[in-house]
Amino acid sequence: MWFRNARPYKLPGRLGIDASELSQRLSRRPFQPCRPSQPVSSGWVPALSDDASDYVHKSGDYWLIRLQREERLLPASVIRSEVNTRIQEIQAGQGRRVQRKERLDIVDEVTQDLMPRAFTKSQYLEALINDREGWVWVNTASAARAEELLSLLREGLGNLPVVIPDTQKSPVIVMSQWLLNGGLPDGMSLGGDVDLEDPQEEGGVVRARGMYLESDDIRRHIESGKQVVRLALSWQDQIDFVVDKDLSIRRIRFSDELKGINEELHEDVLARRDADCLLMGETLSTLQRAIAKTFGGISE
Repeated sequence: MWFRNARPYKLPGRLGIDASELSQRLSRRPFQPCRPSQPVSSGWVPALSDDASDYVHKSGDYWLIRLQREERLLPASVIRSEVNTRIQEIQAGQGRRVQRKERLDIVDEVTQDLMPRAFTKSQYLEALINDREGWVWVNTASAARAEELLSLLREGLGNLPVVIPDTQKSPVIVMSQWLLNGGLPDGMSLGGDVDLEDPQEEGGVVRARGMYLESDDIRRHIESGKQVVRLALSWQDQIDFVVDKDLSIRRIRFSDELKGINEELHEDVLARRDADCLLMGETLSTLQRAIAKTFGGISE
């Protein structure tokens, strides 16, 4: 339930449907396990838990959705070994070399032969929609995984014109200035991790972990031309996180105090998850507004 990452996307307007209608549309593309020859299968599952029925769970202004993705695990080393065996058999039996095009055909043949015997691995991918304020947060650090979820959501809606948010001020410049000159906004404090990159082509990268970020060493890196592209922060003693130059929020750690607010509902699992969903949504929304304000607001 509690997101570890929040990759944000901005909606230019309202979706134009309610949560119930969206749930009905997503239910038309339920998750189906991989067929024997199918490498990957994705589909929607009940949002709140496997024991729930709605494909969209509404908590206040927040709509939770959940995608299940199953993938057949077929290591490249296994394919390569079988391909080499078959090539050796051809070369020994027919006394000729196997050319590149034939080798590629053998790779395809081996892949299709081995696919039905491959193990499968399932993962869940959640997203939270705030239709009123126009945000979608996907619980992943991977842009490719987020786009997979958005693509299926777009399929269900018919149209989903989300964009990666852009701010009036460059996050890279603002975060670099924080480490040079201080001046973090109220409620924000530095963590101990930072990634710095040289903007020049083939420039160097510095990753500092568990360090005092206002040290002279860090300042010298910035003064030499490196820029902050990821920075660990803490907000109002409620969330520790890393903010990326693309405004992605990674490695989120909600405080124990925040996560314990709904502890009295521990005997009713679904009620607890519903309450936690609302609390997480409100917290993420407030944090997102604070981050956007810090970087000069969202560009229209």
